Amino acid sequence: MELTTEDGTSTAGAGVTTGFLARRLGVSPTTLRSWDRRYGLGPAVRVDGRHRRWSPDDVAMLQEMCRLTAAGLPPAEAARAAKETARGRVAASPALETRTRTTARARTGARAPQRAKAAGPGPEPKTADGRTGADLAQECRGLARAAVRLDAPAVQELLTAAVRTHGLTRAWEEVMVPALRAVGRRWEASGDRHVEVERLMSWHVSATLLRVYVSAAGHEPPVSSSPVLLACVPGELHTLSLEALNAALAERRVPVLMLGAAVPPEALTAAVRRVGPPAVVLWSQSWSTANLPLARHLAATRWGVRGARTRSRVLLGGPGWGDEPGPGLLRPGHLAEALRLITAPDDRTAAATAPARA
Repeated sequence: MELTTEDGTSTAGAGVTTGFLARRLGVSPTTLRSWDRRYGLGPAVRVDGRHRRWSPDDVAMLQEMCRLTAAGLPPAEAARAAKETARGRVAASPALETRTRTTARARTGARAPQRAKAAGPGPEPKTADGRTGADLAQECRGLARAAVRLDAPAVQELLTAAVRTHGLTRAWEEVMVPALRAVGRRWEASGDRHVEVERLMSWHVSATLLRVYVSAAGHEPPVSSSPVLLACVPGELHTLSLEALNAALAERRVPVLMLGAAVPPEALTAAVRRVGPPAVVLWSQSWSTANLPLARHLAATRWGVRGARTRSRVLLGGPGWGDEPGPGLLRPGHLAEALRLITAPDDRTAAATAPARA
């Protein structure tokens, strides 16, 4: 793909500068110079023997380098693969999920580097899939860097690989949410200059969650019961966390009715009375949208046939609600806890009051 500089100059002939390329890839100019010095990933042409001008082929090589390092491949091995791809020795790079550090070491027979031992009880605990917290942190960084580069294929591929490797709940809590927060902090710190990065990440996370939901809902019909109702409170437009819960419930064959963003109070009350949900999840991202009177009203709303009326459990999700919403309202702290409260037997004496993290 031909790049164009900020002044509209085509890069096909003269090439782009190191500063422009660094901004395009989401890395620092120092990183590009380091890759040139250490691994020979420098530009093919230097003006006057000093100034770097990166050609489209050079850019493609560095894009491949960024993809591979974001997926966890050690820089030296990623550089070799990127140069081979640029030289035409391979038609295309492997799928990102096969570029993880574990796969690369198995293929090369290389040993894992020894971690520096800190004062503590023992080695870093591993998860069921053999990964450590450092591995998950690397996945988050790779995902955020791909978004900063506006590399949509890499973002989608990394998200798909995370769900496949860890399962939806863990991928959401330990990969997607930290990456979204990292991108959000970058956006806030830059004075709205990186809104396109945040939008790209959010769109692909939403697409990934929808794909999980559609796949789960299309296999077997859910168990025969009233659906759990998911909705954002009036004025609230942030739906990603509800989308994650929607997909996770579908995986567990729990019927779910997703109403989405900014649902009016009258519509929420009407939906509760019409479908009789065993649980209602209300999402509020900020204190300005949290509506405790509405939540209490829904918790007190009775539905069902005369003489056997009952009420829905109301779960308050999101940081807008605060830590102690009051009696009769459940306060899950994260996706896994929300799933437990929704699928557990109805026990209104135990309300979760942990602060929301996602």
